[in-house]
Amino acid sequence: MTLDQLIKALTPEIYQNLRTAIELGRWPDGRKLDAEQKELCMQAVIYYEQMHDLPASERVGYMEDACKSEGKHDHDDHDDDDVQTLTLQ
Repeated sequence: MTLDQLIKALTPEIYQNLRTAIELGRWPDGRKLDAEQKELCMQAVIYYEQMHDLPASERVGYMEDACKSEGKHDHDDHDDDDVQTLTLQ
């Protein structure tokens, strides 16, 4: 099974369970997530949100106050300073 197939197979319920596990640091049965599990869950959640084209306000890590400046360019000479490429492996 490829990563694309796996993410496409995730139901909204599984996606929400992964988000909750990341937030709490525990699986639904109470077991603690280790660092690798947390990282894999975060990658799956981000990929799921991208694949399902969720609005930015519904994505993990969204910060409303941080996005209010969108469209304002107080520092036009530094337009691409905050651009980072995310690579999922």
